Amino acid sequence: MKYSILALTVMVLLACKTPQIAQTTLPVQSAPATTIPAPFVTWDKKMVDLGKVKKGEKRNLFFELTNTSGQEIKIDIVDACECTRVDFPRGVIAPGAKGRFDVTFDSTEKDANETIGITIVFRETDAAGNPRIESVEYKFELEK
Repeated sequence: MKYSILALTVMVLLACKTPQIAQTTLPVQSAPATTIPAPFVTWDKKMVDLGKVKKGEKRNLFFELTNTSGQEIKIDIVDACECTRVDFPRGVIAPGAKGRFDVTFDSTEKDANETIGITIVFRETDAAGNPRIESVEYKFELEK
């Protein structure tokens, strides 16, 4: 009888089925596609390393932008250090067209290594009415 109770208990335990909960997979909803607007302009480079420059030496370099805005653009202001002369496009730059910034750096008044920024302010504004501003840079290591 001892064995029959044990056998009965085992059969009951085996017969008991634990209910299984079906796992449902909810459909994954992707975020709505957001379009990232094309950059206003693209640059061939944003930084130029002039390397070693002797005090008093003048160096020439350039930056080139491409109008990727899809509209005509015009540059209002170009601002740089007194040591930097920038010749920039004065007229309208058509969509897809390029504009070149010829830069002359004069190291006469420099006493240390430096990174010089050139700020370009466009006539056009963004969707919020803020001015469109871009910047490029060059750096040098001064040899005295």
